[in-house]
Formats: sequence, structure tokens, C-alpha cells
Amino acid sequence: MMTIEQKSNEIIFKVSGDLDIDILQDISDLLEYKELTKQSKASQDSVDALVKTIKKGRWKKTKEKLAL
Repeated sequence: MMTIEQKSNEIIFKVSGDLDIDILQDISDLLEYKELTKQSKASQDSVDALVKTIKKGRWKKTKEKLAL
């Protein structure tokens, strides 16, 4: 069973104690992400381009470390 309460400036979720903690962590991570990005003006294309650049740089460094 799950209940949700809203009090002034907070929302309280109550779930049964036998729920897998990993599921709760995933939900917590999603809510934190939403909170951190709610005022972002970045487009999805900009984010995708940044991720691609980061991955490319990381792969280049990994290849150099492994002498590939």
C-alpha cells in the first residue's frame, strides 16, 4: 500500500516496509534529477551532443591507457 501526503512545502510518500530498497533508490534518483533540472533551459539535442563528446573523450583516454 502506498499513500502520498502534501503538507505545506513538502510531499510525503509512505510505502510498505517490504518494498525493494533498490526500487526506492531509483525513484529517489529520478525525483532528484527532476528537481535539479526543472529550471534547465538545455534542449535534449544539446544534452545528447554533450554526452557524445564526453563519451568520445573518455573512450580516447581509455584506449591510450590500454595502448590500443
